[in-house]
Amino acid sequence: MINYKKITDETYWIGGSDRRLSRFENIFPLNSGVSYNSYVIVDDKTALLDTADISISDQFLENLSGVLDGKKLDYLVINHMEPDHCSQIATVVAMNPDVTLVGNAKTFTFLSQFFPELNEQKKITVTEGDTLELGSHTLSFVMAPMVHWPEAMFTFDTTTGVLFSADAFGTFGAIDAGIFADEYDFEKTFLNEARRYYANIVGKYGMQVQAVLKKAAGLDIKFICPLHGPIWRKDIAWFIDKYQKWSTYTPEDEDIIVIYGSLYGHTESAAQKAAALLREKSGKKVAVYDVSQTHASELVSEVWRCKKIVLFCPTYNNGIYIPMENFLSDCASLMVQNRTFALAQNGTWAPASGKLMTEKLQCLKNVKIVEPMLTIKSALHETDEQELDAFVTAVVEA
Repeated sequence: MINYKKITDETYWIGGSDRRLSRFENIFPLNSGVSYNSYVIVDDKTALLDTADISISDQFLENLSGVLDGKKLDYLVINHMEPDHCSQIATVVAMNPDVTLVGNAKTFTFLSQFFPELNEQKKITVTEGDTLELGSHTLSFVMAPMVHWPEAMFTFDTTTGVLFSADAFGTFGAIDAGIFADEYDFEKTFLNEARRYYANIVGKYGMQVQAVLKKAAGLDIKFICPLHGPIWRKDIAWFIDKYQKWSTYTPEDEDIIVIYGSLYGHTESAAQKAAALLREKSGKKVAVYDVSQTHASELVSEVWRCKKIVLFCPTYNNGIYIPMENFLSDCASLMVQNRTFALAQNGTWAPASGKLMTEKLQCLKNVKIVEPMLTIKSALHETDEQELDAFVTAVVEA
């Protein structure tokens, strides 16, 4: 059933949502699916901005045909060549053989790798600041390399102030009846998923995000149309400020998170006791997570949100407890910065996880490691209360 929606004059959303997908990129758990957004401008010339994932191909193609209503498709603007947005390019070309593909040089390198059969298709190669006239609408192109692929670009409609932002400003989560962020309680429904999306998908590329935010600051943006999640038409500055914080690795708040690994419950018990003392001494909110039960993408998102991270980890085969080691590897690969870590290790005969976690964290930029480290021998007892109190105090005062 055709289900497209109007954004502003002659500009339409023609996407859809996949609520069956359990893992984005076959890695990140999805609690409420994901949307795939695609857009059309119907002017003297018509333009399709990106396609969609194959999982919603029927809906996407119905929407495209419905909004064109028999008109010729003149341009397909390719802002991003990742398969969840480019999978329908060959199908669209087959349905519209005279369409001209619009992208940058790197776009067409990737296009030839995914769709070599389109090598002879009509193309326009654009660079920074180039424009494309559709009639009353003028499209201007903003290069956004490594946000989060090297070919990524934004398209800005100078007539309506619509910024088609590729994977920037996106979020996990299906879109329900409304396509606009202000139709939801965004902080309650989407903010955690927007942060998790940013931290795990784009987080490594803070410097590149900063570069494109500076470009965006010079545009009169009235709408932000991402490829995932709702469209922004109100409170745009609020969401851009989130990107400003996230891309500069600036904590959103002063909350503390405690992440523990535990084989038999002793390290968990110690972590819970420490969390209670941290809440009491700091007056801050303290969240506790089991590294074995919480997906690493959720933990990474919390690291992006909070300033202080407390890790309780048993020694395992003379090393770091495996789920904790995997989490720390994610932090390293995503280039976590500007955080304070405190470490507690447990071991029955040869505690070693603290030293090894320290070595991993010291590879991160501008990360502070609180002293003293807390060492637990098998289990925490009343005789350890003085050491625990000193540890918690050091975290609070760090």
